[in-house]
Amino acid sequence: MPVLGFGCLLFAMLAGTGLALTLLCALALGAVVVVSVHHAEVVAHRVGEPLGTLVLALAVTAIESSLILSMMLAGGQEMAVLARDALYAAVMIICTGVVGICLLAGGLAHREQTFRVEGAGGGLAALIVLASLTLVLPALTTTTGGGTYSRSQMAFVGVSSATLWAIFVFVQTVRHRDYFIPASNSSDPEVHAEPPSKAQAWTSFGLLVLSLLTVVGLAKMLSPVIERAVDATNAPRSVVGIVIAGLVLLPETGAAVRAARANRLQTSMNLAIGSALATIGLTVPLVVLASIVFNLPLVLGLAPKEIALLVVTFMVCTVTLGTGRTSLMQGAVHLVLFAAYLFLALVP
Repeated sequence: MPVLGFGCLLFAMLAGTGLALTLLCALALGAVVVVSVHHAEVVAHRVGEPLGTLVLALAVTAIESSLILSMMLAGGQEMAVLARDALYAAVMIICTGVVGICLLAGGLAHREQTFRVEGAGGGLAALIVLASLTLVLPALTTTTGGGTYSRSQMAFVGVSSATLWAIFVFVQTVRHRDYFIPASNSSDPEVHAEPPSKAQAWTSFGLLVLSLLTVVGLAKMLSPVIERAVDATNAPRSVVGIVIAGLVLLPETGAAVRAARANRLQTSMNLAIGSALATIGLTVPLVVLASIVFNLPLVLGLAPKEIALLVVTFMVCTVTLGTGRTSLMQGAVHLVLFAAYLFLALVP
C-alpha cells in the first residue's frame, strides 16, 4: 500500500488532479495512514514495551505534523489556525474519546481494571502544562494579542514543549521504566506472539518512512480540495483539524481498545497519554520553527468556549485516572464529554 500510494502521488504530480484522480488520492491518503501505523506496530512489537508505544506515538505525531505543515505551507493566511485546531482536536479526541472507549470496553469485558497511576499521573501533569502553554496562554498574553505569540514567546514554548516531552520519554524508557510496563496476562494471545524478525522489522521501518513521505505529498496536493469542501458545506474551519486528528488517531485507537479488551489497560494508557504528549511536544516545535523560518502566520490561542471545555476535560481526567482503578462509569463520563466536544464543534 505505501508503494501504491507513492505511485499514485507521482502520477498525480505528472498528470494533474481531476475529480477521479482526486478521489483516488484521498483514498490512498487514508489507506497509507492506516497502513503506516500497522508498520509502526510491527517495529513496536520488535522493540517491546514501553519503547513499543513510544514508536507508535512518534509515528502518529510524524504523520500529523506532516499533514499540518504541508497544509500550512500550501494554505498561507487561511491556515493560520490549522495547527491550533489539530492540536486541540488531538488532545480532546485522546483524552475523551480514546480514553473513554478504552475504559468502557475494558469495563464491560472485565468489570474493573488497573494500571500504574505513577506513570499515567506524571504524563497527565505534563500534558496539562503543555496544553496550557500552547493553547490557553496565547489567548491571554498581551504582547501581540489575537491568540498569537511573539517570536521570542514562540521560541520559548517550542523549546519548553520539546524539553518536557524529552524528560517524559527519559522517565518512561530509562529512569522509571517499570511504571509503564503492563502486568502479564496469560489470556492475551499478543503477550505470547512471536516477535517479528529483524528483516521484517527493518522492512516495516522502510515502508513506514515511505508512508510518511507519501502522506506529506498527498496532503499538500489535497489541501485546496479540503478547504473548498469545508467552505461548500458551510462547516466551521475547525472541522479540518478534527478530520486530520481523527484520521491519524483512528488506527492507534484500535490498538488501544484491543489492549483494553485484553485486560492490558496499562498499554492503552501508555498509548493515549504518550500520543497526546508527543502530539504537542513534537508538533509545536516543528510548527513554531516553520512559522519563524517561512514567516507563516500562526494562531494558537483557543476561544473561551474551547478553553472551558479543555479545563473540564483535564479535571475529569484527573478524577477518573487518579486512583489507578477504572470501571465502565468512567468510560461513560469521558464519552459524554467527547460527544459534547463534537457537537459544539459542529454547532458552535
